[in-house]
Amino acid sequence: MKLIGLDYLGISEFFSDEELLVQKSCREFVDNEILPIIDEHFKNGTFPKDLIKKFGELGYLGMNLPEKYGCAGLSNIAYGLLCQELERGDSGVRSFVSVQGSLVMYPIYAYGDEEQRKKWLPQLASGELIGCFGLTEPNFGSNPSGMLTNIKKTDGGYILNGSKMWITNGSIADISVVWAKDEDGVIRGVVVDNKAEGFSAPLQKGKWSLRASITSELVFENVFVPEENLLPNIKGLKGPLGCLNQARFGIGWGALGVSMELLDVALQYSKQ
Repeated sequence: MKLIGLDYLGISEFFSDEELLVQKSCREFVDNEILPIIDEHFKNGTFPKDLIKKFGELGYLGMNLPEKYGCAGLSNIAYGLLCQELERGDSGVRSFVSVQGSLVMYPIYAYGDEEQRKKWLPQLASGELIGCFGLTEPNFGSNPSGMLTNIKKTDGGYILNGSKMWITNGSIADISVVWAKDEDGVIRGVVVDNKAEGFSAPLQKGKWSLRASITSELVFENVFVPEENLLPNIKGLKGPLGCLNQARFGIGWGALGVSMELLDVALQYSKQ
């Protein structure tokens, strides 16, 4: 098998048949399911929610996490090729899959306990649950160490206060993986039920790019987080930065995908 589309570097031979099959099937999915509808969604600033369950059925969500949690259990390269092809369809669509897998499912898998993995990962993998990732704040942007969002211990759990900005999937998510400082100033991760009292996710409208992606603010006003929703196996900035490393892997592949598509479109145009 060979890569479908442009392969000027001749690297097909370095991929397994399974990885090449992922690229081929995802490319066909983009051509048949995404490209015919995405212009209208981009124009209207909406996300094609009907795709979510299809992503789950195809194993696209948390693709490189273990099968025991309902995931596909494929290689990181397969996941990269998936992101490459999805970005060819639309950056917002790839962003949804990246956030769900790398920023929500990954921290639950890597930093959570077994009970948390079994509770959330299968539902996230199927698309039954949608997640978002809360790190960036209005006053600190890409400097997470300055975050003001905080948790304070209370009977049976924690009280969460603060806000997050530029959150992909925020207003359509069922749960949020949120990073906040505890009473000792240590950054901790918690899983927030987005139906909890005091939680809101105002939609951010009027974007000039990533228009087919949902972007929201997250606001926490004395939100109760049960003790069992604290991610127990990580403390400090290493937690969220580890998630960002996972996400950036997919973003890099995505950038290759859209670059390849631009070159192909220009090439075809020049031949007309």
